[in-house]
Amino acid sequence: MINKYSNVPLYSQLKSLILEKIEGGEYSGDSQIPSEQELCEMYNISRPTVRQAIAELTNNGYLYKEKGKGTFVSKLKTRIDIKNYSGFTDSILDCQVPGEKKIISVSQLESEYTKRLEEIFNFPYNQKYSFVEVTYLSNYDSDTIALNVSYLPLNLFPTIIDDIKQKKPSYDILKGKYPLIPVRTKSVLEIVYTDQRDAQYLQIQTGQALIKIDNILYSKSGQVVEYIVSKYRADKCKLTFENSK
Repeated sequence: MINKYSNVPLYSQLKSLILEKIEGGEYSGDSQIPSEQELCEMYNISRPTVRQAIAELTNNGYLYKEKGKGTFVSKLKTRIDIKNYSGFTDSILDCQVPGEKKIISVSQLESEYTKRLEEIFNFPYNQKYSFVEVTYLSNYDSDTIALNVSYLPLNLFPTIIDDIKQKKPSYDILKGKYPLIPVRTKSVLEIVYTDQRDAQYLQIQTGQALIKIDNILYSKSGQVVEYIVSKYRADKCKLTFENSK
């Protein structure tokens, strides 16, 4: 219960009580919590106190609001274990059937956008290269947790657009191209914030934090064969680290 004589602020005590109920399963994912008025009556506290507690839990991703309906418990975050994380996770080339991903678009990039890609793929500067951009979503249960954009060079995979649209399996796409099979990745992680495009596909407001992971996939010979930018919803995912000396 709320201790009005404690040095701990009342709103902070209420936050802890609500979190205990979430972690204990009393308030399950997507279930509605009591209204502000009900919480006021349950704990004999003021509405501003309740509102501050709920606002902080909402900002921290534990709760979410639906206009005209009330406040609900967010589902548990999808766990991304860094110890086991592989940059192949969101790859087009390493997927069994790339065309079965939740693809938004597959298109050839205009030349003015390819300079940075030519640097990533380590292509000579004195030649022109074309790239394919594949945009797709990653889901967990019924939630969209990530927006992915994969870049593939057309000089290495000239039929990749049709291959994806025809839902060809990866072993067929890579048939006769065994030197291009990805075997190693390099990943870079950073925190970014949602722009309008991200917000549209991830169904969140602009300015929210995202976990951005850039993956570069290499073949056995060291050739870069795919570059992937994945943006995970920070309110839906958590990273776990485990190390030993």
